[in-house]
Amino acid sequence: MKIETKSLVKIGIAVFLVYLGIYYWPSVSKVLITLFEAAVPLIIGCIVAYIVNLVMSLYERIYFPKSTKAVVVKSRRIVCLLAAIISLLAVITIVIILVIPQLTSCITLLFAKLPVALSDLVVHIEELEILPENVMANLLSIDWNSTISQVVGALTSGFTNIVGMVVDVVSSVVGGFFTAFLSIMFSVYLLISKETLGRQGKKALSKLINPAHYNKFEYVSGIVNKTFRGYIVGQCTEALILGMLCGLGMWILRMPYAAMISALVAFTSLVPIAGPYVGGAIAAFMIFTVSPIQAVIFVVYLVILQQIEGNLIYPKVVGTSVGLPAIWVLVAITIGGGIAGIAGMLLGVPVAAVIYKLIKDKWAEQEPAAE
Repeated sequence: MKIETKSLVKIGIAVFLVYLGIYYWPSVSKVLITLFEAAVPLIIGCIVAYIVNLVMSLYERIYFPKSTKAVVVKSRRIVCLLAAIISLLAVITIVIILVIPQLTSCITLLFAKLPVALSDLVVHIEELEILPENVMANLLSIDWNSTISQVVGALTSGFTNIVGMVVDVVSSVVGGFFTAFLSIMFSVYLLISKETLGRQGKKALSKLINPAHYNKFEYVSGIVNKTFRGYIVGQCTEALILGMLCGLGMWILRMPYAAMISALVAFTSLVPIAGPYVGGAIAAFMIFTVSPIQAVIFVVYLVILQQIEGNLIYPKVVGTSVGLPAIWVLVAITIGGGIAGIAGMLLGVPVAAVIYKLIKDKWAEQEPAAE
């Protein structure tokens, strides 16, 4: 097979660039890290815009979609964008308002009740006579109120040295606000001008690369967009179902903080598989301050619910929304979590769904030729 001169030149240039990149890797890596850090607000803005666009598109389908009046057409984008942002902020605010005050009061109540509970526990241990007398004598001589106060003081004393880090903290906060501001402004610009930017991007790509490569890029990017959109919608739907089931079970079992804990479990379950356990641990701690027995019952109920959710609800809801069979959803979560932790769990399912779709379509193209 003959290789054209242009192809040889391109291959030579590519090999030379790879060689330079490897030989000067320390300098290249510094440049890449600097560029990445500079682009962080833009990357975050793109992620925020993608998520907000899911809600905004829903409002655009509701806000007089068939109307051709100039006022409606001009106001549709800004009204739907504001409604989407307000809706997302409202959900986050409601979760924070429900969880934080109750969690604070539970921690205060726990420290108030803990000395009495420890004293009663020592008395029960003495009645059972399972420890040596000298050990029991030491336990009985402990003033649990002062001991717990000392422990709390030791834990909080580390925060008294925070004065020396005020400058660093302030600079970090200012930098964080600046990054958040740039990200929000960039995401708003993307959402307002998404059609124009989309047309410009497609036109630029079609001029820079040949038609065959452009068609492949458009095909793959379409699958990625559809998969991630379906995954986010499915994940939110699954979290809502789990939160409702958790709240219903707690209401039937007459457990405290049912509404707040169901919201907490739903919010944390946005992280696949592991999320509900994190929310459940916090919830069990809060119920424990009211009744240790009910806390144990809640843990048992949540474990059962989590098994049902992990093996039936999650693979069906999320797997169906991304077009991935249930077994591969579990495989993607396991492998993704092992490679990159929580981030791997979040991205494992949509990435696996994209790969699965591409392989499936490739096989479908080859089957007629094989026949």
